[in-house]
Amino acid sequence: MLQVKTPQEFLDIVNERFEPVLPREDVALEQALGRILYEDIIAKEYVPGFDRSSVDGYAVLAEDTFGCGTAMPALLQLHGQVLMGSSAPCDISPGQCQYVPTGGALPKGADAVVMLEYCEDYGDGTIGVLKAAAPGNNIVYRGDDVYPGKKVIAAGKKLAAHDIGALAALGIITVPVRRQLRVGIISTGDELVPPNQDPGPGQVRNINSLLLCAEMRQQGALARDYGIIRDDEKQLAKAMEAAVAENDLVLISGGSSVGVKDATERVIAASGELLVHGLAVKPGKPTLLGIVEGKPVVGLPGHPGAAFFITRQFVRILADRLSGRKRREYLIPAVLDEKVGANHGRAQYTTVSLEQRDDGIHAVPRRAKSSQISDLAAADGCFCIPRDQEGAMAGETVWVSLYDAGDN
Repeated sequence: MLQVKTPQEFLDIVNERFEPVLPREDVALEQALGRILYEDIIAKEYVPGFDRSSVDGYAVLAEDTFGCGTAMPALLQLHGQVLMGSSAPCDISPGQCQYVPTGGALPKGADAVVMLEYCEDYGDGTIGVLKAAAPGNNIVYRGDDVYPGKKVIAAGKKLAAHDIGALAALGIITVPVRRQLRVGIISTGDELVPPNQDPGPGQVRNINSLLLCAEMRQQGALARDYGIIRDDEKQLAKAMEAAVAENDLVLISGGSSVGVKDATERVIAASGELLVHGLAVKPGKPTLLGIVEGKPVVGLPGHPGAAFFITRQFVRILADRLSGRKRREYLIPAVLDEKVGANHGRAQYTTVSLEQRDDGIHAVPRRAKSSQISDLAAADGCFCIPRDQEGAMAGETVWVSLYDAGDN
């Protein structure tokens, strides 16, 4: 009989029994996208490295423009121009100005830039300023963005495109990251045949191997498929032993319940320690978690929908723990279209598709069984009904976890 743990108990076990184990490796900046940062990135220089203009205009001494307007322009003598990629050709003094393009260096003596739209060039070396400037207007000062000692990116972040840009700005061309997580995936069941084979009577195609490999790769891991293992304890034990030796995490789909041929629990217990035998969630109650040779082994339900859900909601938290990833996930509020019942003593996760309507985003429940894959393909995410709640009412706002979110 399953001795179920609550989701929080599962997470507590993950945090208590597992630590980040993936070592550091240094990769070229162009190969760092999607990798997990090993250590904080601390700036060693100023960005920008000089005072610069944020607009096309004229660098001025702000007090020279005080009180000016369209009826009474401030008249300033043009004193050269700044070329992009070069320092200012000279300083400016009171009563003078200097043309500076967007991003150009600010000449010494200037403390503001007036946009071109508020200036008139009279053609005789005189510039009329039609709008007063305050000190600091349209200037990006040295170190406004980054200064030595500032933490720019925190350890544990999955590097996105904008992070690559920030690293390039700092001149960092070699990035310290965690080695990618290696995940071994095993599917069990006498009824399984490869996807390229026509199923016979009582047979089904092996969905879970490709499904779980794809999900773990989407999370940034290196996933390896160990194929289909028949409902035989010796074969499963041998396959698990090989997967454990070659990976940081092993997923076994099927055989996790309490039937006569459900051998996963016995194989894990015989080779290591069983930590979780059942999870108080729907779908996915027959979920296992164990330690074999110091590495986590997860037993997943055989139904594809349930296997995907447990991997998406719980295995990735375990994977994050092993890789030291600090994930930020954002939930989407949506109006529930239909009443959803839930009175199972388990946290219930309901799959939904999202529709944008005139009054906002609506969540439409996908009332599929965990063995059905077509509704999973049509879904956008899921929301949770706590175990002590009997359901969710139509018109209620629910918080949806997106399946394809680009969370960091």
